[in-house]
Amino acid sequence: MKLCWLDIRTITDARAAILEEAVHQRVDGIVAADLADLEGLPPTVRKVLLPLHRPLPEDLSAVDLVIVDPLTHGEPAELAKRHPEVEFGSFVEIVDADTLELACQAARTQAWSVLLFRDPTKIPLEIVIAAAAGAKGSIVTVAGDVTEAEIIFGVLEHGSDGVMMAPQAVGDASGLKLAADVRPQELELVELEITQVTHVGMGERACVDTCTYFRQDEGILVGSHSKGMILCVSETHPLPYMPTRPFRVNAGAIMSYTLSANERTNYLSELRAGSKVLAVDTKGRTRLATVGRIKIETRPLLSVDAVAPNGQEVNLILQDDWHVRVLGPGAVVLNSTELKPGDKVLGYLPTQDRHVGYPINEFCFEQ
Repeated sequence: MKLCWLDIRTITDARAAILEEAVHQRVDGIVAADLADLEGLPPTVRKVLLPLHRPLPEDLSAVDLVIVDPLTHGEPAELAKRHPEVEFGSFVEIVDADTLELACQAARTQAWSVLLFRDPTKIPLEIVIAAAAGAKGSIVTVAGDVTEAEIIFGVLEHGSDGVMMAPQAVGDASGLKLAADVRPQELELVELEITQVTHVGMGERACVDTCTYFRQDEGILVGSHSKGMILCVSETHPLPYMPTRPFRVNAGAIMSYTLSANERTNYLSELRAGSKVLAVDTKGRTRLATVGRIKIETRPLLSVDAVAPNGQEVNLILQDDWHVRVLGPGAVVLNSTELKPGDKVLGYLPTQDRHVGYPINEFCFEQ
């Protein structure tokens, strides 16, 4: 989990409600310019003092961490000797090559580095992250909003260790925490046994073209019902009549479900450029993939029925063509038109029902 700091230095409206939400969401730190603004916070929240353009208070016993401007307050290492009861870190505002080098130096040597990049490009942050590779300190980058925080957390595939953001309204703390949860989800896949394969005529199917390369043991989970899905492989495996398209999954009929972030489902038909889908490999490891486009075309369709070890029935309707494939145990690639009763495929059995894609505990029967 990445670090989430809320900067309340400029917050006047709804401050109490914002702080209540922050504590409830268990944000990692509250950042203030005055000691008084940190009073009353529970011990579960790191109290961070950032007194830019202000003198450093003599008594720092009420805070956990002080972020200083070395040019104004002195070097953090020297300050730590005078105040051993608290941690210290550096604040660096990056506006040119010289300040970028200061940021790199701080990230390599300081326990805490809070960085403010004035230009919208993320290349300077990439440089800092690369320069500090292997360092033990934490880089916390200032974000203007939750959308920018999501980008910062993904820069150079590693991302900043944390984000400091000034909330504009109640709800921003929740959004920041959601953006920070970049841990790969792991799913418990099961072996499904094919019971029936049926030609069902014409219909619309969707190809999901993503902005990423899939691995050969990777695809997306697709199913006619929200509680049972089959792992459809990407077009990374050679085909005799066309080039591979390793960004694509020929996924299934347009009404089919697939998984996105946080166990939410989407219909294939509602995916758009910029949507997210969950890429899943044969060991259940996952990552989010961004959709580039959806190709919906009329094709002959095939209905595949399977059963799980617990007796649960699973169905997938997909294009009736030899080059459309699913994955079996051991990452075996299976052509859909050659599936027969007794064959084994990999699938997933979500446990909760759905309302507009969100997991919910209510009665829902699908057939």
